[in-house]
Amino acid sequence: MTRVIAEPCRGPACAACLAVCPADCIGPTPADLCWPRMRMLCIDPDRCLDCGLCVDRCPAGAIHAEHDLPAEWWLYTLINAAFFRLRTPAHRPP
Repeated sequence: MTRVIAEPCRGPACAACLAVCPADCIGPTPADLCWPRMRMLCIDPDRCLDCGLCVDRCPAGAIHAEHDLPAEWWLYTLINAAFFRLRTPAHRPP
């Protein structure tokens, strides 16, 4: 199982979840070129340990277990996965 970041996420304006993730599976990070333009963060489903630390830290309540994600936000499961599948080294500064 994995966690999913959904609509209430405030992205780089908050990013509280980045500091507590032991798997470093939340992105983008400040090192990514897209960081200033992102409106939300995403969780890499292939690297998430499902520890739940990010859930406890998120002040917006934007992070859910995949199986508990509200039905109207199912698309965020795809958005989170797509961000990491489409991300390339070109998205990071040299």
